[in-house]
Amino acid sequence: MTFQVKIAQGLKAVPAASWDACALPGNASPRPGDDDPHNPFVSHAFLSALEDSGCVGSKTGWAPLHMLVEDEAGTLVGAAPCYLKSHSLGEYVFDHAWADAYARAGGRYYPKLQVAVPFTPVTGPRLLVPAGPQAQDIRGHLIAGLRAVRDQTNASSIHATFLQQTDIEAFASNGFLRRDDQQFHWFNEGYKTFEDFLSALASRKRKAIRRERREALAPGITIEWVTGAAITEAHWDAFFAFYMDTGSRKWGRPYLNRRFFSLIGERMAERVLLVLAKREGRTIAGAINFIGDRRLYGRNWGCIEDHPFLHFEVCYYQAIEFAITQGLDRVEAGAQGEHKLARGYRPVITTSAHDIADPGLRRAVKTYLEQERLYVSEAVDELSSATPFRHREDD
Repeated sequence: MTFQVKIAQGLKAVPAASWDACALPGNASPRPGDDDPHNPFVSHAFLSALEDSGCVGSKTGWAPLHMLVEDEAGTLVGAAPCYLKSHSLGEYVFDHAWADAYARAGGRYYPKLQVAVPFTPVTGPRLLVPAGPQAQDIRGHLIAGLRAVRDQTNASSIHATFLQQTDIEAFASNGFLRRDDQQFHWFNEGYKTFEDFLSALASRKRKAIRRERREALAPGITIEWVTGAAITEAHWDAFFAFYMDTGSRKWGRPYLNRRFFSLIGERMAERVLLVLAKREGRTIAGAINFIGDRRLYGRNWGCIEDHPFLHFEVCYYQAIEFAITQGLDRVEAGAQGEHKLARGYRPVITTSAHDIADPGLRRAVKTYLEQERLYVSEAVDELSSATPFRHREDD
């Protein structure tokens, strides 16, 4: 079969049904190695909301150049969310040192190509290809197209971040360099209740979590879950105030604007969970989560009142409760944060792939990544031994 590779400078040019047929194959025909048949972040609804709200675009340094592969009939059979970038912000896989070193050597690191979901450190499919006999060939066409665009745009490199296993193998077989990092995820080991989960922990850890939960709610705070059609613009107004407060303190300039949240409320509310904390009738804190078929993805949080342990309650413990209630396999709580370990979250390795045009820079990065992978592996092993779960000598 003959395939044609095209570029879309925005998702307005791609019908939602065609994109989602590649991005969200569902339980009926999952891709081999899929972590979640429905990863909401690669959906047309989520990615187009980023573009239509202006959070993503040439003015923000994220210029869409989505890769498309069509068959002889003109049917979309593969895609990859791709952006031409003029900086390294909002990626959560940090290459600033590479850019600085290359600049000192007289090179030009930007622009670069980023195969990713902007502002979203969540593992998922990046080469969006449904299962089938031609899948490997289609992935090869997507990667070849990325390299062609890199040459046409004079980009220094291609970076595909937060990859699941099928894509890791595809990029590796095409000569990309592998980079590992770590996150903390909670795993549902068949728990029926939150108490079932606590029973798997060492006694001292159980007591600590129960105390944190009591103290978080002690000032008369109540928790509300809001999802689907129940989410109103008033909810988004409240949550956006929380998001702006946290984002301004952490990053200086938050990546997402108010319009984005309205758009995801219109387009994918059934995949959104807001966990809101109220005191005396006033909403004082909240976290946004996205719901996959198998996983819950915690994304952003904020508050307008500071209370001890409220962050842990809203972001971590309520997410665990929801996952247990819905029968989800895992909670992914975002990037960084060794404090999650004591709350029952386990260290996992995340992976990205990098293709650098300049041979000298590629050699230097390759050497660095070999050493970094060893460090990450050792760190994960060490952290895994420090989880709060019961050992034989406990209790």
